[in-house]
Amino acid sequence: MAGFQTKTFLKYDDYMTPKSAWENIKHFIPSNKVIWEPFYGDGKSGEYLKELGFDVIHEEIDFFENNKGDVLVSNLPFSLKKECYTRLKELDKPFIMISPSSMINTQYIRNLFKDTNDKLQIIIPRKRIQFLKDGNEPKNKCNFDCFYFCYKMNLERDIIWLN
Repeated sequence: MAGFQTKTFLKYDDYMTPKSAWENIKHFIPSNKVIWEPFYGDGKSGEYLKELGFDVIHEEIDFFENNKGDVLVSNLPFSLKKECYTRLKELDKPFIMISPSSMINTQYIRNLFKDTNDKLQIIIPRKRIQFLKDGNEPKNKCNFDCFYFCYKMNLERDIIWLN
């Protein structure tokens, strides 16, 4: 079950974040805060963030029943996007979440974040993130774009394109 300790889990959520995805945005992650990487997966994402110098909490616990760290940084299970973003909004902590770019067009996200003083900001990678399956890049390359959705991160611009 890949270690996503949540109430439900689908097999196609079993794609993990490569280290390069965190290296690309390292300078946007606060180094003076405790980072909670709430979705355990294969455990590597938390290791990568630690290798990049962050103080990280990364445990096999249920995201929906816990509240840790100062800032959440993760690649959430895509099958639980709505539930995860609802929980993130309830926690009301700064976050950076990798999610499909198409999510920005949904009424759900628009309604969830429209009445807040802290708007969503987006970091757009230079190229598609190639998620890992069983520790390796899958044979079929990722065929959709993902953005880093940011909340309360106080980025200097609302949309940032990475070089």
